[in-house]
Amino acid sequence: QVQLVESGGGLVQAGGSLRLSCRASGVVASFDTMGWYRRLPGKQRELVATITSGGNVNYQDSVKGRFTISRDNAKNSVYLQMNSLKPEDTGVYYCHVDGETFGFGPFETWGQGTQVTVSS
Repeated sequence: QVQLVESGGGLVQAGGSLRLSCRASGVVASFDTMGWYRRLPGKQRELVATITSGGNVNYQDSVKGRFTISRDNAKNSVYLQMNSLKPEDTGVYYCHVDGETFGFGPFETWGQGTQVTVSS
């Protein structure tokens, strides 16, 4: 069973920065794509950024140039550095990881979510 532990959310003023962290644990063959999604108030969950095990990254257009995703494969961790935060970035941010188990096929799992609030 894979578990994700997130940290780093909080309250920040517009223009400020936050760094989210997510550490995966579990006995698996590989952690493949790791990423961050968010649920903004009144909206469906949406992709923020993903990073593959090889380092290929993908960002939602609205965060390009402001957010940076990175990972530490040795720590099975993924990070999201969020700069120049805007009030419209306020929401719950979820870590997501997929990969391969030993003999039971692929898996995917979600973190519990961490609140990010940006005040104007």
